[in-house]
Amino acid sequence: MSIESKQALLHRMVTPEHICPFGVKSLELLQRAGYQVEDHQLATRSEVDAFMQEEGVQTTPQTYIDGKRIGGYDELVVFLGEK
Repeated sequence: MSIESKQALLHRMVTPEHICPFGVKSLELLQRAGYQVEDHQLATRSEVDAFMQEEGVQTTPQTYIDGKRIGGYDELVVFLGEK
């Protein structure tokens, strides 16, 4: 018998020049809350820009749970009841 795990999808910037600190914090927060995280690392500026345009958002990271966009780090903190 298996226990269903909580799943989250995280899109965050991880380029050779810059690792977004809010992406790292979001990943750690999700893991602490017991989520299995599918970590999509956006490795170039063009990948980041394309993601933001496709999703209609202005920042990364962006977290999705159960197919619903939660938002960036601040929204994730609120969603998880950390603030």
